[in-house]
Amino acid sequence: MFKLDRKLTTIGMVLVAGVTFSVMTACAAESKDGAKESKKAAAETSNSATVGVYASKPGALDGGVTYPRENGIYTAYRYNTQSTKGVNPGRAATANEIKAWDLDALPDGSGLPEGEGSVELGDELYEAQCAVCHGEFGAGGSGYPQLSGGNMDKDENGVIITLKNQRVYGSTDAPKRTVGTYWPVATTLFTYIRDAMPYAHPKSLSNDETYAITAYILAQNEIEIDGEEMDDEYVLNKEKLAKVVLPNRDGFYPNIDGPNAIEDIRAFYADRAKNIGAGTRCMTDCKDPGGPDGKTPAAVMEIKYEMSDVTPPYAYDKTLPPKKKDENAHPGKEAYEANCVLCHKTDAMGAPAVGDKAAWDIVMKKGLDKVYHNTIHGINGMPAKGGTSLPDDKIKQMVDYMIEASK
Repeated sequence: MFKLDRKLTTIGMVLVAGVTFSVMTACAAESKDGAKESKKAAAETSNSATVGVYASKPGALDGGVTYPRENGIYTAYRYNTQSTKGVNPGRAATANEIKAWDLDALPDGSGLPEGEGSVELGDELYEAQCAVCHGEFGAGGSGYPQLSGGNMDKDENGVIITLKNQRVYGSTDAPKRTVGTYWPVATTLFTYIRDAMPYAHPKSLSNDETYAITAYILAQNEIEIDGEEMDDEYVLNKEKLAKVVLPNRDGFYPNIDGPNAIEDIRAFYADRAKNIGAGTRCMTDCKDPGGPDGKTPAAVMEIKYEMSDVTPPYAYDKTLPPKKKDENAHPGKEAYEANCVLCHKTDAMGAPAVGDKAAWDIVMKKGLDKVYHNTIHGINGMPAKGGTSLPDDKIKQMVDYMIEASK
């Protein structure tokens, strides 16, 4: 292949030479002047937009470099230098508009609203609003994060041991990132629940309800406040929440809080050898020579902290008390509440809300058989059987219940 390419190149050069010779005399004068201009343009280009030649300077926040914007050029790219004068960016936000959005609570508790909620109330709310995704007691659900569990013991450097787990060919547990082991600040747990949960209808919880669910999740992670355990009667409010010190509070670096955050970050990256590590970088052929067969050792760090226990252990009985069966309840109600209420409680997810007669009148115009078919096989954003593995007859019972409850 190389010889063929060389042959074609030689033929092309001969042809070009012939044509060039015939016009060389005519172009000699122009070439002389043009050479000066070309040399000048090339010099300008090499100093500004030639790939790999940039006037960089140190001082980037992350320890890297920055590149200036000059003469419409940023590294190897050009940007629009047209004036933006006369462009209307809109009006300034009013004080009330800013107040409506500025709701985040700071790590010290500033910004937390008034209100209170008990662990016991949080248990009830969690079971009704959260367990369908996050599992009972926060132990994890299908496709949704685990909120509790994980050993919170620390090593000699104060690092939570189970966060250092590494997966090598699937033979070990991954790091246990739960509220107890990973989350840094409890105040942001409150604001996240209030602003983004429950998934299907966020911002539907009151401040009292949010405090209650926050209290329940903290209690499931065995968090203490001022040395006091959070039992069912424990009532959480903004003063108590601001006192929570989660086990991994200092596990995040560099420090990004406070008025000196930018300089703290710069100082952190300035001492890369100490804070990040300095070694030989592998830029080419860096593949791991190991393999899942176990015959070739993997060129990765050995597992030093393999998780073999969970605190509190999953084994001890946390079974909910048996529910009293309502003999008069619709046969599809219980399955609906366990599997469908998340999306059908309101119309926020685009699904017809149970109890909305007008919405279900539109659905039923398709005929009951078609509604059954769409529910079993899926339609629009709803997966087949709502993502469950229930038998068809159980699915039909749930549909019947939703129809009856919406008349």
